[in-house]
Amino acid sequence: MSGDDHREPTGASGHGLTAGEAEARLAQHGPNALPEVRPPSLPLVFLRQFLSPLIYVLAAAALVSLLMGDLSDALFIGVVLLMNGAIGTVQEHSASRAAAALRAMEQPRATVIRDGAPAEIDARRLVPGDLVLLEAGGRVPADLRLLASSDLQCDESLLTGESAPVRKSAAAPVGEAERRPDADHRLAMAFAGSTIVRGRARGIVTATGRTTEIGRIAAELGKRSMTQPPLIIRMERFARLITLAVGVAVVLLVLAGLMRDMALRDLFLLSVALAVSAIPEGLPVAISVALAIGMRRMAGVHVIVRRMAAVESLGSCTLIATDKTGTLTLNQLTVTDLCLPDGTLLACEAGDDLDACAVVPTEGSPESARRRVATLLRSAALPNEARLVREREGWSGAGDSVDIALLAAARKGGLVHEDLMARYPLASRIPYEPDLRYAASFHAHEGGIRVFVKGAPETVIAMADRMEVADGLVATDRARLLAQKEALAARGLRVLAFAEGEIAPEPEGGYGHRHLLNLVFVGLAGMQDPVRPEVPGAIRDCRRAGIGVAMLTGDDPRTALAIAAQAGLDAGAEEVVTGDRVRAAEEEGPEALDRLTRRARIFARVEPAQKLAIVMSQARNGHFVAVTGDGVNDAPALKHAHVGVAMGRKGTEVAKESADIVITDDNFASIVKGIEEGRVAYANIRKIVFMLVSTGAAELMLFLLAIPLGLPMPLLPVQLLWLNLVTNGLQDVALATEPAEGDELAYPPRPPREPIFDRVMIRRILHSTLVMGVGGFAVFWWLIERGTGEAEARNLLLLLFVLFENFQTFNSRSEHHSVFRQRLFANPLLLLAVIGAQVLHIGAMHLPVLRDLLHIAPVSLSDWAVLLLLAAVLLAVMEAEKWWDQRRAARAR
Repeated sequence: MSGDDHREPTGASGHGLTAGEAEARLAQHGPNALPEVRPPSLPLVFLRQFLSPLIYVLAAAALVSLLMGDLSDALFIGVVLLMNGAIGTVQEHSASRAAAALRAMEQPRATVIRDGAPAEIDARRLVPGDLVLLEAGGRVPADLRLLASSDLQCDESLLTGESAPVRKSAAAPVGEAERRPDADHRLAMAFAGSTIVRGRARGIVTATGRTTEIGRIAAELGKRSMTQPPLIIRMERFARLITLAVGVAVVLLVLAGLMRDMALRDLFLLSVALAVSAIPEGLPVAISVALAIGMRRMAGVHVIVRRMAAVESLGSCTLIATDKTGTLTLNQLTVTDLCLPDGTLLACEAGDDLDACAVVPTEGSPESARRRVATLLRSAALPNEARLVREREGWSGAGDSVDIALLAAARKGGLVHEDLMARYPLASRIPYEPDLRYAASFHAHEGGIRVFVKGAPETVIAMADRMEVADGLVATDRARLLAQKEALAARGLRVLAFAEGEIAPEPEGGYGHRHLLNLVFVGLAGMQDPVRPEVPGAIRDCRRAGIGVAMLTGDDPRTALAIAAQAGLDAGAEEVVTGDRVRAAEEEGPEALDRLTRRARIFARVEPAQKLAIVMSQARNGHFVAVTGDGVNDAPALKHAHVGVAMGRKGTEVAKESADIVITDDNFASIVKGIEEGRVAYANIRKIVFMLVSTGAAELMLFLLAIPLGLPMPLLPVQLLWLNLVTNGLQDVALATEPAEGDELAYPPRPPREPIFDRVMIRRILHSTLVMGVGGFAVFWWLIERGTGEAEARNLLLLLFVLFENFQTFNSRSEHHSVFRQRLFANPLLLLAVIGAQVLHIGAMHLPVLRDLLHIAPVSLSDWAVLLLLAAVLLAVMEAEKWWDQRRAARAR
């Protein structure tokens, strides 16, 4: 890093604050937390539940009933409205609590200097004067004045709306930066909420919490409303279409009623009855419950859904574009092999106790190689920002996994990082960045400056003009070194190269890229990151479910192919595409890139910026893409993919915020489990839709048949409300809790553009509507014709429809399997809901208050049994249809 000496706030120093000073300032300034928008009060949330056109219609019906002296109907409608408001209030309150719990899980961390040592703390405990360390991929935790910076670029789009990164520098006049934060001197400041796109820095906290720039506008940010999931939007559009259709039906039936000289009051009740029967009042609530349950179940398999729409989307993906490191593998790199420039091979012993392990020559390797191995390991340990700490449980590392592995290898070779740093004091450093593909450090030694470099073999070899062999220094044999690298990579090892050199000291420091020439190449290191044991089985599940898997990695093609084979991808060499080929195809145009990606399954040596191009190309090829990522450069791909999946452990904050889903254990198998749970959630939504729409359509058909044919109103509005919101409401919400059927991954993904109401559902809704609507009309007509009173006929018809709903609930449990194949007690809540709906209705027949409200009366056991048999026809018809569909599918196979 480079930077000028600046005036610091009182109490700040290069050693940071002490723990005592930090606690005192925390008590003075308060926690580093943004002001949260005050949530609406519970009464206001309750009142908001009544802002719906349907509620207005029902409220009007209650008012007119009251004016006409029908107190019982008005009272019941009022009770139903209150119950609906209470349910909505509880749901919204639960959603608010879930959002708060998610925020608690994602509390940011900050790296500070406390008591002279780096420490990672809860960002809420930052105080003015804290010395904070920043690096690429992190989020600035508070407003900072930069003390030192190295190629620092910040994304301040949250503050300014500008998408281009802003280059920062510690060289701006600090006094001006503090007095005029809106001027060009903002370049010396890093603001809370911005993300580090590139580089590193050290800065001192000048403002926390409410006093930061983002704190001043936090209240406005909190007022932004969240968009609704596409599924809910489609269902609301469907509800509007139903309302329009009901309006047309009401006009037609009112005209028919006028031709029959029906009273005005009866016409009004008829209109309300039609509206209540056709509009699925409980659908939005039931779908929201299904999505919420899906989110909760996904959390149980380490999948945190940040946007509710992703519950629906994840189950639809046809391709997973996944990272390798940490997702397919354990992200526990270990150096296993060392290769010196003359081809001498050595192995690093495996073991948790690093001091008990050693670097040993393989068969035929001369002992004289040990000195050169020490040179190689020194070049691995010095351009290294990780730390190894011996703890009671063993060794633990802090920093990049590659750096930790290299320090562990050096320790096995007898080199202690702290001792090396004391012998070679650090003068300057070039941190590793993906675009550079190397890291370097400059150290003072014996009056000169020693430079040490590590990085991709192709890059480091190009920097060296000599290499060290047993007899001394010789000219670099690039072909030989690349062949050694290829041999290691073919074994599935990740290969890094190392070089060193000596340069003259610069009067003002300023060491940089121009000094990385004419170095001495000292060797290669091969590292291995084992494939997670669950991954091969998860990839088999993907293959069975019709989901493709593509691996995107910055590693060498042979390394990538070897890891793919271990993971079970079974890709051939012809299915491996390099970043160079991707770049060439991009230059030719989208069609060339699409042809390339269509047959590729492994993308090796790809740059982070190319991931977005690959993802968009796969989307053009017809895939519904779920893409994984963890870095800042992955954010565009995460944002523009159909489903962005960020890694919870190693992922940067900007990656998590760009993603729809966060995998808390960074495990590929968890993504597959999430897909399965997403399919379960979507299947449950379809079950609810089928249940509610089919019963509502049957009630509408009942009226369309009865009124034009001169029969009395078959059911009263209050009875329809009872059916739709009480007895049916218990059962449709219980359907949202249906467990997995066990074969969710046995079917290919549904087409992304396939509507909820596909051909199968429309056909089954039509058949169910005919059975319930025509059957109910036939029973009502027969009862009226044989002289049964209207009230008694409606009583029996209402019971028949409750029984229809009971059977339809069981029919809805599976689109593919017979009711008799479903485990009866797999969903106890559903069984209780069906029994409860029946018990509730029979109880209402005997309870005077409800009996008078609903205009019903007890029925004999024989009548109940006859109606039960009639309702069972619905079960028989649906079972026959499922059997026919399965038979036709078997013939197609």
